[in-house]
Amino acid sequence: MHRHAVQIYYEDTDHSGLVYHPNYLKYFERAREHVLGVDELVRLLNEDGIGFVVYKAEMTFKKGAVFGDSIEIRTQVNRASDYRLVFQQDVYRAEELLVEGVVEMVCVDAQGTLTRVPGFVLTRLRA
Repeated sequence: MHRHAVQIYYEDTDHSGLVYHPNYLKYFERAREHVLGVDELVRLLNEDGIGFVVYKAEMTFKKGAVFGDSIEIRTQVNRASDYRLVFQQDVYRAEELLVEGVVEMVCVDAQGTLTRVPGFVLTRLRA
């Protein structure tokens, strides 16, 4: 499991004082970048012409984070097929579950055509 810390700032919240719900998708994205490695994602895109796009995203809200909170995105990755990865991404404040998230990503080439997830990516995810 990968853990990614996020500090909640005033700008992250809405008029109710809770984190504005789409911001969790941004937090999930940041966590996924760290799981795979930013440098490796840049290399994969620039040299191999391969990237990942969101196929499906689901969120279930249990409780909201607020300004000043320190939260953690806990990510687990499963291979759903040769082309698709499923990221279980849950948000915790200490040990309290706030949001459950599932983001499915597919691998595409420079033309946007579905392509296999590279073997070295799968190896990195297992490590």
